[in-house]
Amino acid sequence: MLDNLDKKIIAVMQGDFPLVAEPYKELAGQIGISENELLERLTKYRKSGQLRKMGAVLRHREVGYAANALCAWIVPEQHLAKVGELMSGFKAVTHCYARIPQPEWPYNFYTMLHAHTRDECRCIAAELAQAAGLQKYTLLFSTREWKKTSMSYFPEYAKGEEAT
Repeated sequence: MLDNLDKKIIAVMQGDFPLVAEPYKELAGQIGISENELLERLTKYRKSGQLRKMGAVLRHREVGYAANALCAWIVPEQHLAKVGELMSGFKAVTHCYARIPQPEWPYNFYTMLHAHTRDECRCIAAELAQAAGLQKYTLLFSTREWKKTSMSYFPEYAKGEEAT
């Protein structure tokens, strides 16, 4: 169970990371605790599995990766885990997940590919297909981006407010 301090920490850690000499000290100050307390809580979250990773979010279009494609695959059920592990290891793949196929849409595995051009996406998909021994896939290219944000947990704590 998360207490109010946990929720404040989660809320502040979802925001922009301060580009200063002591970023954790600054973040701790925003929620009114010591840097040590913040680091101890983050360590506890990591050890318990509540926090799996922290990292930068690259806005891929802004750095030249203008071709993005959802690649839908037909993968034999018994090979899903092996294919998922293989494809998730490719640098150009940012998302990898399985779904239940439907009669009108037989694809059951999906990867999101990012590249500079559509031809480059096609080459990556062909490389993935060869590596996984797959034949049937289709590329669905992005034409417009509607949203580029991550899920926000406990937004009511982000501005120092407390939920009632």
